[in-house]
Amino acid sequence: MERVSTAMTNNDLQYRLRSQENALYRMRSQITSRQQLSRLRDDPIAAGHLVRYDSYLTRINGFEENAKKLTDKFSVAEGYLTESVNVMHRIRELAVTGANGTFTPDDLKTMAVEVNELLKELVQNANAVGPDGSLLFAGTRAKGAAFEAEMGDVPHAAEPMITAVRYQGNIEGNKIEIDETHFMDVNSAGNRIFWAEPQRLYSERDGRAYQAPADGSIAVDGVEIPIKTGDNIYAVAAKINDSGAAVRASIDPVIQGLNLETTDSRQLWLEDNQGSTLFDLGVIKDSAQRPPYNIGDGARTAGASLFDSVISLRDALLSGDQEAIGGKVLGVLDQGFENLTRRMAETGSAYERAALNAERNSVTAYNTTAMITREGVLDDAGFAKAYTDMKMMEYAREATMSVAAKLYSSTLLNYIR
Repeated sequence: MERVSTAMTNNDLQYRLRSQENALYRMRSQITSRQQLSRLRDDPIAAGHLVRYDSYLTRINGFEENAKKLTDKFSVAEGYLTESVNVMHRIRELAVTGANGTFTPDDLKTMAVEVNELLKELVQNANAVGPDGSLLFAGTRAKGAAFEAEMGDVPHAAEPMITAVRYQGNIEGNKIEIDETHFMDVNSAGNRIFWAEPQRLYSERDGRAYQAPADGSIAVDGVEIPIKTGDNIYAVAAKINDSGAAVRASIDPVIQGLNLETTDSRQLWLEDNQGSTLFDLGVIKDSAQRPPYNIGDGARTAGASLFDSVISLRDALLSGDQEAIGGKVLGVLDQGFENLTRRMAETGSAYERAALNAERNSVTAYNTTAMITREGVLDDAGFAKAYTDMKMMEYAREATMSVAAKLYSSTLLNYIR
């Protein structure tokens, strides 16, 4: 049995009024914000879809932003590489002109002056800075200079000139996510872009007696290679060849030392990560010395950079050595020109891929926004229905207030009479 008290009618009326006010508030909030869901429990299935769509849209926007930044970097880098190709084209023209044998030594010296200025322009391009303020051709090194030019006296020159250009960056790259589980490898190592010949290393140390005393690892062109206890020089060479690094190893048939050669135009990058395998084989100095200028004192290297080839041309023009210009110098210039053109094409291809990903992610973001709108935003039909429901709630509340006024029509004035 339910006991009916004096306050029960009033409490029930107050409860119903508050429920109506709460429902009316939520409906007005839905209309003003045009959001279908004010609370997750209003429609759990739609709320679940909406959360996933929002998360996906955030990721897509991030991928699009990454791709756009890559296009900016590749666009600027391609511009500098294009300028460098034009510089090399002019340098090659001067080399061909200087090798035909019809010019006097003074004419050749005049050409050397232009070549020296073009060399400075080439170094300037190699030290270019991108739109984010970081170096374009120094791997992951952001500040400083990618290449350092060393000045010195040059025979037949009246003033100090560039005698060597040394790489100061690294060969590390970044993996930038441009789609779900898809990354672009961004590696802009300058000692691969501005290089002319494959580099070769010849160790002068007999390695037939070598055996690894303990487990360790070496790094060849950025690829880590494990070394096991007891590995000999033949096992080390085989592991380098099977590692996928752009370096081929062989055993010298006479000296029985370890020889290394890059598979394309780039500088050797060798490290002892754990242990001293390469040091023991006479390939590099101790691990305190960092690459690329850590080659062992007893090892011989060959393979010029793009800057070395231009310096050789300038020096040959200054000395009037037309035979060298038309022979080895021109051949190395052609190799450097070909490598630079290939690297420029790779940069252009990377730009196109990044641009395509940015465009696709933009379209995907638009479609995802439409999904979010469908699940969580009132369309025209939904807005009309919500507005009609709000008006019905307002009428119901007014009716409730009218009934309450009639139930409690007595006031203090009734007792004054």
